[in-house]
Amino acid sequence: MKVVIQRVSEASVTIDGEVHGAIGKGFLLLTGIEDSDTEEVVQKVADKVARMRIFDDENGKMNLSLAQVGGAILSISQFTLFADCAKGNRPSFDKAGKPEHAKKLYLHFNEVLRSYGYQVEEGIFAADMKVRLLNDGPITIVLDSHELKGGCAHGKDHLRK
Repeated sequence: MKVVIQRVSEASVTIDGEVHGAIGKGFLLLTGIEDSDTEEVVQKVADKVARMRIFDDENGKMNLSLAQVGGAILSISQFTLFADCAKGNRPSFDKAGKPEHAKKLYLHFNEVLRSYGYQVEEGIFAADMKVRLLNDGPITIVLDSHELKGGCAHGKDHLRK
């Protein structure tokens, strides 16, 4: 699983000319699933996203979490995060999860984040989406589940609930 976290002042997704989801301050998440991902992987990544401290404190240091700044989440499915550009000029997407599996885990990821008390807006899986954002910083973080250490953390005292 790969997630690109962008700290935003605002973000929205438009589908067929209509705004489908919009947030103010928070995270725009570009979310990619691969076939080897499981609900446990999704939980681990959601925990990491929920705890990410990339908002400035009173001293201008990135030290505050999404919950501490009252932020929201816009989550967009993004199979292109698994593009393989090693050969030729046309990327291969063979590493991206099969649609049925990827959709199930993408929706589960969003539900896990909601269970922590966050407002989570989302796009529509496999739709043609237009995403607008005002990247704040700019701050962009890439999470790859293969690089995360340890098990799932379940203490939620820092979260909204």
